[in-house]
Amino acid sequence: MKDIFRGILTLITLFYSAISYSQQTVSTPQFRREFLKEINHVRQRGCNCGITYMPPAPPLVWNDQLEIAALGHARDMALNNYFSHTSRDGRTMKDRMAAIGYTMTGFRSFAIGENIAMGQESIAEVMGGWFKSTGHCKNLMNPDFREVGVAEYNNYWVQDFGGREPFTAAQQKLMKSGRYRIIQKQ
Repeated sequence: MKDIFRGILTLITLFYSAISYSQQTVSTPQFRREFLKEINHVRQRGCNCGITYMPPAPPLVWNDQLEIAALGHARDMALNNYFSHTSRDGRTMKDRMAAIGYTMTGFRSFAIGENIAMGQESIAEVMGGWFKSTGHCKNLMNPDFREVGVAEYNNYWVQDFGGREPFTAAQQKLMKSGRYRIIQKQ
């Protein structure tokens, strides 16, 4: 009986520790506002990404799932001393996003992207670097992306983008009737 009680007490302690830890890793409202302000200011007016002009794009909104995926990757890179879009264990951006529940299921279209940086000490510095890099800039200006989550861990920065478009009411009605099928490409 004592072992069962100890086991339950251990599980409760681990559960509350996990909740406490996850609450410490969520960004502040100021962090989110500053990133969204920087990104959406440029998206609103358009910009040159290298020699390619990127026209204005709709504003991005913050997505907590993307932030959690970004934080996990930033933390992993910092703790394991590497810098890559592919985790040391082989996981890709798509794998990390799917693991936290950011998937295509139930959506008509789906797009994801990722920017990483290392060593910058402020939001302004990392955003300046991303906008000066053609590929990172194109991610920032991609009109298919509608959501973003960003994290920083020990000067490792990860910015995860997503775009999911829901089915229209008419499409949902056709699916329910069985006259419309979803075929996923692998």
